[in-house]
Amino acid sequence: MKKYDVGFAVAGSVMSMIFFMLVNYLTSSQYPWFIYPSILLLLWPIGLYSKKNGNYKLLSIIYSLFIIVLIIAENIFYSPNYAWSLYAVYPILWWPILVFLGKKAKTIRVALIGSLSMILYYSILNAFHSPGYLWFIYPTFVVLWWPLSVFHAWKKTYYKFSIHASILLITFFICVNIISSPHTIWAVYPIFCVLWWPLSMYYFVYNRRVEE
Repeated sequence: MKKYDVGFAVAGSVMSMIFFMLVNYLTSSQYPWFIYPSILLLLWPIGLYSKKNGNYKLLSIIYSLFIIVLIIAENIFYSPNYAWSLYAVYPILWWPILVFLGKKAKTIRVALIGSLSMILYYSILNAFHSPGYLWFIYPTFVVLWWPLSVFHAWKKTYYKFSIHASILLITFFICVNIISSPHTIWAVYPIFCVLWWPLSMYYFVYNRRVEE
């Protein structure tokens, strides 16, 4: 049976797509919703073939291209006046990039290049698409965890990671508070909770090791 796994996946995908197309045509022909399950069904035999051959690079390229094409098509057909697909395309491209890099993808250098490039990318999008609100701080906060985590995992400095991560969290809350609602000082509440992370790490992990 294992020899015919890919063939079975192809046959099953084609049959299912035909079924969804017929149901779509007979029940709600005004909206082509069969496209979404059909794309997922196409990924099934492709993923199975790539796994059997150990070709994860091919898998990452095809999957990322499928997702990007779907997002761009949705953008063009249903909301052509606003290019929202640009927000998702660049992060998706990093999937095949990291797969091709292999072991180098785990290095601090790659993490720094990746996070800084994403910060620059979203900063440019923010400046051109919606300069009225500095929303780029949200993806910036997310991608900065990448090099921070890689660095401290490599050094095995978990207590220092709690300190630096807490500083990142506190900085983020302060920035959001200033940008979104400067007249209400609400950032102190999550900051108080965040401070318990390095404090608990110190008293229950770091301090205990020092005493031993």
